[in-house]
Amino acid sequence: MNAPFAAPSPAPAPHARRPALDIRNVSKAFVVNGEAIEVLSNISLAVEAGAFVSIVGASGCGKSTLLRLILGLDRDYAGEIRLDDRPVDGPGPERAIVFQEHRLLPWLTVEANVGAALLHSGLDKAMRRRAVAEHLELVGLEAFAKAYPAQLSGGMAQRVAIARALANRPRFLLLDGPLGALDALTRLRLQEELKRIVAHEGSTALLVTHDVDEAVYLGHVVVVLHPRPGRIAAVLPVPEEARSDRSSPAFVALRDRVLELLGVTRRTG
Repeated sequence: MNAPFAAPSPAPAPHARRPALDIRNVSKAFVVNGEAIEVLSNISLAVEAGAFVSIVGASGCGKSTLLRLILGLDRDYAGEIRLDDRPVDGPGPERAIVFQEHRLLPWLTVEANVGAALLHSGLDKAMRRRAVAEHLELVGLEAFAKAYPAQLSGGMAQRVAIARALANRPRFLLLDGPLGALDALTRLRLQEELKRIVAHEGSTALLVTHDVDEAVYLGHVVVVLHPRPGRIAAVLPVPEEARSDRSSPAFVALRDRVLELLGVTRRTG
């Protein structure tokens, strides 16, 4: 797989493969007390189909705002976002999002929570049941299909949320810090699961995280944002060695480079 690349770039040749996601010179501002506050400034990024992109930056750099724009929840911005060379004009079934909080409906069972994502899918009841069963198996929770959210651990609830997001087989999976509230050991285990699940589904994934180690380990590319307003400081391809071994020189070197870009100086000696 070729690494995703940063835009702007020259116009593609007539037969060149277009990126699955193309963000072109996107800027976004909010009005606070009558004053425009710029949140994102001139964000340009092109992402190939099947890529896993990690977006890392300090709080307030517009990471979650960018996901909302890609999802189509907010159309009040400058610039352009295109999916398969078509402009984003609102939410669509080809995009799904997982938030930091699992947001499961407490009165529904695990299988009913996942099935809720398929109510308007056009599938008949038998096909919906099969899709739910397949995705609960994918996240390792088939034995908990009849359980309720209150009966699950935090990590299990997040796996249900991931299954729900994937049930409709979206081409784009947006991940807004879904592992941020978990304990360290559960988070490490779910990083492995998330990598496996995204690869299995073939989705194009964009992960927002504050965790630099997580960004490097999961991503094919790490996008570093600087804050106020949010802007791209660097787009760094991740060597395969770094994605497979957290103790490798490639992982350590890239992690330290990202930390340096974020203004964190690593002490030695």
